[in-house]
Amino acid sequence: QVQLVESGGGLVQAGGSLRLSCADSGRAFSGYTMGWFRQAPGKEREFVAAITWGGRRTTYANSVRGRFTVSTDNAKNTVYLQMTSLKPEDAAVYYCAAVLLSSGVLPTMSHEYAYWGQGTQVAVSS
Repeated sequence: QVQLVESGGGLVQAGGSLRLSCADSGRAFSGYTMGWFRQAPGKEREFVAAITWGGRRTTYANSVRGRFTVSTDNAKNTVYLQMTSLKPEDAAVYYCAAVLLSSGVLPTMSHEYAYWGQGTQVAVSS
């Protein structure tokens, strides 16, 4: 059973940075694609970024490309989302997701992912 746990959320001023982490302490994610999604109050859950384990391929939403970086640490079985130049519109609950997939087009739709974390809140003050 995959159990994803996110951490690293918090309150930051606009223009600041945060790094989110996602791990399953009992599992190595070789062969998985990991995704980050976010959901703001009253809005649909939206795709943020995805990465194949090992980091060979990544994809980003247009709204975060150039500001956010997704990466993996094989030794720690952890995926990160480094967020810089944060804007108030980045505020949301951020979710980590995983699917056993290592080839083909990286999934960007929430229904394509099989496993989800509980989410971590990111707030951005203007």
